[in-house]
Amino acid sequence: MHIHATPGGADRPARLVSVAGVYSLMDPEVRDFLLEGTRTGKLSYAAADGRPLVAPVWFVLEEDRLVFNTGKNSAKGRAMARDPRVAMCVDLQEPPFAFVQVQGIAEISEDPGDLVATATVIAERYMGAERAEEIGRRNGAPGELAVRIRPVKVLAAFNMTG
Repeated sequence: MHIHATPGGADRPARLVSVAGVYSLMDPEVRDFLLEGTRTGKLSYAAADGRPLVAPVWFVLEEDRLVFNTGKNSAKGRAMARDPRVAMCVDLQEPPFAFVQVQGIAEISEDPGDLVATATVIAERYMGAERAEEIGRRNGAPGELAVRIRPVKVLAAFNMTG
C-alpha cells in the first residue's frame, strides 16, 4: 500500500490517501485476509440495462479462484449468464481497515456434484461443520449455480490507518 498526502486548502484539510497495490490470489497476505473469519464478499455485476449492482455473498477460495453459489434465476445468476464480468470486494470495516478487490470472469457450473461440494464447503466456513452437510444439500440443489471467479486483476490495501 502506498500512502500520500493530499494538500489542504482554505476549504479542506490535508488528508492521507491510501493507494491499493496489485496482487495475486496466490499472495499469502491476500489469501490470509480473504480466509479470515466469515467476511462476506460484495459481488458487483451489471443489470440488463447496464446499472451497476452489488450483493453480499458467502465465498471460499479454491486455488486461484473465489467460489460462491447463487440461484440460476436470481439477479446475479441471470446477470453473469448475460455478462460474466464481475468484481468482488472483501473488506475489513474496522481499524486498521483493509480490502481486497478481485476483478474477473465468472465461470458457471450446474454440475450436481460440484453444486453440493461447493455449497457444503461454503456452509462449513460460515455456519460450522455441524450444519455444513445439511446446508450444502439445500444450497446445492438443481436451479443453483457454482460460480468461480477467474481473476483478471487483484487490488488490495492493508492497514489503511497506517
